[in-house]
Amino acid sequence: MAHLRQPRLAEIIAAQLREDILTGRLREGDLLASQARLFDGYQVSPPVARETLRILETEGLITVRRGNVGGAVVHSPTPERAAQMIAMVLQKRSSSPREVSVALRHMEPVCAGLCASREDRAETVVPALRAIVERQRESLEDMEAYLRHSRDFHSGIVSFCGNEPMIVVIGALQAIWSAHDSLVWATVADGADIEADPSAPLARRTRRDALRVHERLVDEIERGDPAKATRLAAAHLDLSHANTLESGEHETVQAKLVSAASFDVPKATAVG
Repeated sequence: MAHLRQPRLAEIIAAQLREDILTGRLREGDLLASQARLFDGYQVSPPVARETLRILETEGLITVRRGNVGGAVVHSPTPERAAQMIAMVLQKRSSSPREVSVALRHMEPVCAGLCASREDRAETVVPALRAIVERQRESLEDMEAYLRHSRDFHSGIVSFCGNEPMIVVIGALQAIWSAHDSLVWATVADGADIEADPSAPLARRTRRDALRVHERLVDEIERGDPAKATRLAAAHLDLSHANTLESGEHETVQAKLVSAASFDVPKATAVG
């Protein structure tokens, strides 16, 4: 058997550990062995052990701990981490928030249609979306809570579409858009009387109109009409995103916003 060079051997061991993470044998928060123990387990030199950990750390699958405790903490791949990586790629390619908006306005409505096509929608999709809409309704006068539930509704449309690749990819784009969206509306709303203009994007009447659209969209999904659900979702997104883009736009996606964003409780987002 030919002697394997160190980088190649490190790649083989990294592939084995990567497979353990992706198949669930190693889970989020599990600890890998320290470099010394990794050396004992695989009978490789310390440089190979270090290179193995470096490969996995570069992929975001572990965080290496230095010092006496040593070892490495396992991280499972998530849509949130995918969003951070995609945001960095988009920033490097000088992609704009407007381009992210265009992608979402073409892709998210497809998810609404898929929700309406699910045979089990009455048991899975509809009750979950109606619960979110009800929380929106109850928080109509609480700006932060209303906007949070509004974002949850759009995330729900994607997460219940039943197609895992779309859930991951479109969910990542939603996270990138929401990070930009949050910055825009936090700036617009800072110190402003959002009710002064009833037609303004954050005003009560606008929030109520968006809520009604969400209710109608759930109705179309419940009726099992993919075409109408897709068209309604597309029109709604066109208006919602237009409000954000007209209120403020950066030249490129800002990856640091995605890294700092909370994916569960955003600070703010556009109505819709």
